Amino acid sequence: MAFDMSKFSLQGKVALVTGGSYGIGFAIANGLAAAGATVVFNDINQELVDKGLAAYEAAGIKAYGYVCDVTDEDAVQAMVKKIAAEVGVIDILVNNAGIIRRIPMIEMESKDFRKVIDVDLVAPYIVAKAVIPGMMEKGHGKIINICSMMSELGRETVSAYAAAKGGLKMLTRNICSEYGQYNIQCNGLGPGYIETPQTAPLRELQPDGSRHPFDQFIRAKTPAERWGTPEDLMGPALFLASDASDFVNGQVLYVDGGILAYIGRQP
Repeated sequence: MAFDMSKFSLQGKVALVTGGSYGIGFAIANGLAAAGATVVFNDINQELVDKGLAAYEAAGIKAYGYVCDVTDEDAVQAMVKKIAAEVGVIDILVNNAGIIRRIPMIEMESKDFRKVIDVDLVAPYIVAKAVIPGMMEKGHGKIINICSMMSELGRETVSAYAAAKGGLKMLTRNICSEYGQYNIQCNGLGPGYIETPQTAPLRELQPDGSRHPFDQFIRAKTPAERWGTPEDLMGPALFLASDASDFVNGQVLYVDGGILAYIGRQP
């Protein structure tokens, strides 16, 4: 039986990428656009939206940007309705917006813990809740939650982030459980350590020419012996957004170079 490669096409689909003005969200959106999707993104303020629009234009992509705080349910509902009216009903949602606070747990104030949970877990629930009715009406939909290896592993100073991402993994499974009958697939994408401007300081060579200690640590823990690139996420995201993954639901696809499979080298 020949495989229909058109299943990977996103032609005619509308994809919303939250926090998609830069970084991992921007890279994923580029991959979806290359497959034919119309890209819509939001960010927290007009400055970031404008920067995102300029970046998409420079990449040759016609994108639509909206200012919206994804922790504000009324604002999200209004944005989704506006997107439906101005661009089209959302077929693909990538819940990418997120924050991290690197603070030892006993030093972290509860308000900071709650803020991370609000952005990284409650917001994906809010946005998914807003787009699911349209997907149900259309009879199909794809939701991709950007999880993390912290969905599976703990690490010092990231208690709130790990708690949120672990919760997001279970929200992913529950959306699958509740709405799979409507031909809606909800899966997670779990990036490993990715080369982004935010991680650049951790990869700079030291004055003596040696690698940064954290860079050494990541390379030693990764069978691929390198950091991932934003481009490494494009193919997996396209798969989860396309009809090729119609019977894949409630899963987390880790794009980590093998870290989660590896116990590490013997000292």
